[in-house]
Amino acid sequence: MLKDLFRKQKKYATIPTEATKNQVPEGIMQKCPTCGTILLSKEVEKNEKVCKVCGYHFTMTAPERIQSLVDDGRFFEYDSDLISVDPLQFPDYQKKIKQDMDKTDLKEAIITGEGTMDGYPVILGVMDPRFRMGSMGSVVGEKIARAAERAVQKKFPFILFSASGGARMQEGALSLMQMAKTSAALQKMNQNQVLFVSVLTNPTTGGVSASFSSLGDINIAEPGALIGFAGRRVIEQTVRQKLPDDFQTSEFLLKHGQLDLVVPRLELRDTLVKILELHTTRG
Repeated sequence: MLKDLFRKQKKYATIPTEATKNQVPEGIMQKCPTCGTILLSKEVEKNEKVCKVCGYHFTMTAPERIQSLVDDGRFFEYDSDLISVDPLQFPDYQKKIKQDMDKTDLKEAIITGEGTMDGYPVILGVMDPRFRMGSMGSVVGEKIARAAERAVQKKFPFILFSASGGARMQEGALSLMQMAKTSAALQKMNQNQVLFVSVLTNPTTGGVSASFSSLGDINIAEPGALIGFAGRRVIEQTVRQKLPDDFQTSEFLLKHGQLDLVVPRLELRDTLVKILELHTTRG
């Protein structure tokens, strides 16, 4: 009996019950994918979704981005009634579009409109990677082209934030045609000497990187953004060479002359205001 009292007890791992798990609200914490720090979600949001430890830039939604840029959150949206159709009768395409609409509360993968930044009138386009991975379909191309046309009419600078997986495969060649359409609309801006600033965020790839996102009078990117046309593995297999570790990052592109600036998100609005100050007048 005494032997049983002093026997060394085995240590067992404690598995939390479902009731215990439910005591911690979902989404209250998040882990930085770069440094592994556990962060309070509210603190991340206050810091414009940038990790305070390592500076990693979390993905921003289009509404969050717009609110962080325009004066007093005042923003007049363009073409909010445009929605995608199914020109190729692609299986389940309309169903997936509806799911993304419900999930994001957006009609498409981009929001365009106008507002002011420090009093300077500006037309904004902001892509949202939550909607079909920010892919470029007919509506995305149409909204960008219309925003560029309004920029010419109003003589307002156009700032476009890209975040995209590329062309939208469910729309086939119609999606690829948006590369030419948006590029032609931006050329009209150039001919009329209207400023176009392209801001590339993580990720900007495929047909988007090969068209309008690379055509800015000034091209800016956020730190660490993935920017490129084809994937690393495809390129390595094609050229039969090992690519640098930082290949297709914003820092690599800046070093090789494809970008003008790499600007941390917390400094981005001030940088854009300085650019507007140099090129435009207040409304």
